[in-house]
Amino acid sequence: MNLVIDIGNTLIKYAVFQNSRIIHDHSFESGLFLSKIRELFEKYPQINNAILSSVGKLDRKERDVVALFCKVHVLTNNSKVPFKNSYATPQTLGVDRLALAAAAYHHNPRGNTLVIDAGTCITYEMVNNFGEYVGGAISPGVKMRYNAMHNQTAGLPLLNPNDLLDFIGNSTESCMHSGVINGVTQEVDGVIDQYQSRFQDLTVILTGGDSHFFAKRLKNTIFANSKFLLEGLNCLLEYNTN
Repeated sequence: MNLVIDIGNTLIKYAVFQNSRIIHDHSFESGLFLSKIRELFEKYPQINNAILSSVGKLDRKERDVVALFCKVHVLTNNSKVPFKNSYATPQTLGVDRLALAAAAYHHNPRGNTLVIDAGTCITYEMVNNFGEYVGGAISPGVKMRYNAMHNQTAGLPLLNPNDLLDFIGNSTESCMHSGVINGVTQEVDGVIDQYQSRFQDLTVILTGGDSHFFAKRLKNTIFANSKFLLEGLNCLLEYNTN
């Protein structure tokens, strides 16, 4: 069994894999790390290997806690990857983006794949049909846009994401919702159109915590997979331990 742990900007997510399939996954806040890991290994003592991925600086104690129970690989820019990395500054490439590229290559090794991760930031990752990661884009995420409007103006409220009744808002709040939700939807569709004009037979994967807001709104055909990053981490764990 493998354990993958993704330490994100807001939550820690983990998944237990057996024969490349997720048999258990969960998310929790960082303060619960020790107790949750202990509970996990009591339930799955067969876990032999784990991979830790953090978008920020990894706390050594988190690594040490997991290392009490199994072998640990900390994902870094120096980890081995199964694809060709053509990013101009690989040392600055986030490990979460590495994992998404690995998942794209694993699921479609001879095809063109665009992965869109709608999380704290919206990231776009492109792996072409030569097995080459060529880069992508980083854009403000949904909550970041709401926060920016509230924090950088004098009168706009802080809102949570909400469904749109119409793209034309008729109140301040509905205008803000349209600006964010409709704006991001149009952005994502427009970016997909750009990639489709350059890459033939493009497969588009949508993942991330906010993907549910956009999966039904996008005009382009996409495949929604909320566990895509976790699957990529498992691929990288297998690649770095075999």
